[in-house]
Amino acid sequence: MKKLINDPSDYVDEMLDGMVAAYPDRLRRLEGTKVLVRADGPVEGKVAVVSGGGSGHEPTHAGFIGDGMLDGAASGEVFTSPTANELDEMVQAADAGEGVLCVVKNYEGDVMNFDTAAEMADMEGVEVEQVVVNDDVAVEDSLYTSGRRGVAGTIFVHKVAGAKAAEGGSLEEVKEVAEKAIDNVRTMGMALTSCITPEKGEETFDLGEDEIELGIGIHGEPGTERTDLMSADEVAEHLTTNVLDDLEVEDGEEVVVMVNGMGGTPLSELFIVNRKVQEIVSDRGLDVWDTWVGDYMTSLDMEGCSVTVLRVDDELKELLEASVDTPALKR
Repeated sequence: MKKLINDPSDYVDEMLDGMVAAYPDRLRRLEGTKVLVRADGPVEGKVAVVSGGGSGHEPTHAGFIGDGMLDGAASGEVFTSPTANELDEMVQAADAGEGVLCVVKNYEGDVMNFDTAAEMADMEGVEVEQVVVNDDVAVEDSLYTSGRRGVAGTIFVHKVAGAKAAEGGSLEEVKEVAEKAIDNVRTMGMALTSCITPEKGEETFDLGEDEIELGIGIHGEPGTERTDLMSADEVAEHLTTNVLDDLEVEDGEEVVVMVNGMGGTPLSELFIVNRKVQEIVSDRGLDVWDTWVGDYMTSLDMEGCSVTVLRVDDELKELLEASVDTPALKR
């Protein structure tokens, strides 16, 4: 294993310190925690939107802190949920008196610890609401979830909730648009290789040179089907078809497409996949309103990709195109 790290046990701490050093005017670290918040927060008169989860998915979550998106993000150790205490500190630090929306990916540790943190914050007088993202169509249950996993579609939820909060929406209004995005987004991913975690220094699952894994999650867990190596077009066909079938889109509807890298895939290959995804979506009679291609929610150094489709209406389009200024996303 070759990685640009020092002591594996310092991996997350040093990453967070490096992020703050790169964006000192935007990010601030809560002392003694793995929580980053807006440097100018809490923002008076605005509902706060926060998220969090295990590290290893960068730029998710802290890369999306900033105007028009998140007010805070808690990082656990690699692929490990943040503690309830740190989530509670994040919620309280982000709250400006208008309440806090927690965007939670559907993993048992995340859900449990966010639930506990919300109860703790409520006892301190902070109004907290939560939404749980479950966009992965590959599995109904997994090692880490009861129900579908929350994966790359979470980024669209962050975006629309953050935009609604920035325009002055109430806590209930911010929660409603987040839930609308969750109801209308689906994702499926695949891997060409496993990822390698810093602590273990070895692949999380074995995958032959002539094999790929379909339906993978974002924590290095194996997928739903192992098959022979496919071409980019065949991968795009499999992922996109499953996503569109599950979403049950109808002819003439507008969608946003995301082709997301898993951390180790060249951007050129993501564009090759996107070429076929666009063809498939168009053949279904859908209108692609916007397309995102890049690394948004990764799995360390895994080679592979995921395809996300979000069905949009006028409200979601307005929120998606609203101004945003974060380290990882600007518009």
